[in-house]
Amino acid sequence: MAKQQEVKLEDLIRDIRNKNYHVVYYLMGDESYYIDKVADYMADTILTPEEREFNQTIFYGADVTIETVINAAKRFPMMSEHQLIIVKEAQNLKNLEKLSYYLQKPQKSTILVFCHKNGSLDRRKKITLEIEKVGIIYESKRLKESQLPTFIVNYLRRKKIAIEPNACELLANFVGADLCRLSGELDKLVLTLPQGHNRITAEQIEKNIGISKDFNNFELKNALVEHDVFKANQIIKYFAENPKNNPIQMTLSVLFNFFANLMLAYYAPQKTEAGITAQLNLRNQWQAKEYMLAMKKFRGTKVMQIISAIRQCDAKSKGAGNSSITNEELLKELVYFILH
Repeated sequence: MAKQQEVKLEDLIRDIRNKNYHVVYYLMGDESYYIDKVADYMADTILTPEEREFNQTIFYGADVTIETVINAAKRFPMMSEHQLIIVKEAQNLKNLEKLSYYLQKPQKSTILVFCHKNGSLDRRKKITLEIEKVGIIYESKRLKESQLPTFIVNYLRRKKIAIEPNACELLANFVGADLCRLSGELDKLVLTLPQGHNRITAEQIEKNIGISKDFNNFELKNALVEHDVFKANQIIKYFAENPKNNPIQMTLSVLFNFFANLMLAYYAPQKTEAGITAQLNLRNQWQAKEYMLAMKKFRGTKVMQIISAIRQCDAKSKGAGNSSITNEELLKELVYFILH
């Protein structure tokens, strides 16, 4: 049996919008944000408010059996062309393989949706192939950190709101790849925008989310690139005084990603802004400027040593060969090594 091509989110939403429905959808993956978005969109658009009362059912995997789901799916809709059944937390549903009997002759008026979070079906299993044969399997993958600025910009653009580039990177570095939390923080920022303003700034983020616009991972990275020893140590001291909002693992992740990209930048065929942008697949060309500056400050061999030092610091911060050194001391040692 030929393997289906990977289903893209935009294609999935377009088909639902055009009422091109399938009898079964299996939404799965490590990124719950898109799973919820698709399921919510289906719940809001497939049936009218009047039809939902008798034809929309929500189950939860831990509280229902697969037999109950199948029996519900076999019913005919009442005064509606379709009935919609959504099984949330489907990763807790036992004996899913019994669904294969239903899939051999599914009820064409039923749209059956499974929401499987924090994991995926084994694509080699028979039940997975049977779902693909008559329906849709959509895998929601966690975004890479480099993709977060694009997510932020696009999310705000749909609300007709802009964001300053440094504010975008600041928020991405602070929140990370938890899209549910990130979208919540963005909604908060939109609500707190002063009347008549449609652009989010670093100052607004500092005021409403609690991230310091002067003492954060973004500024620490800049201080290291500029070899500003005083500013770098100021930031480390601030991190030590505010550990809850500045965990060392997040700082090390930001530094590792930067220096790993810097290592790749040395191999760019063209050492120009356009060349570095293409080599690193950067969203904006202005981001290439800091890499070009860093290439003047650090030799390639030093960057390789820095990457190794960051790995060692990360291991020590997690207890490997380290029983007494504080996170502040670890960062001080790392920053000293980077700058000397």
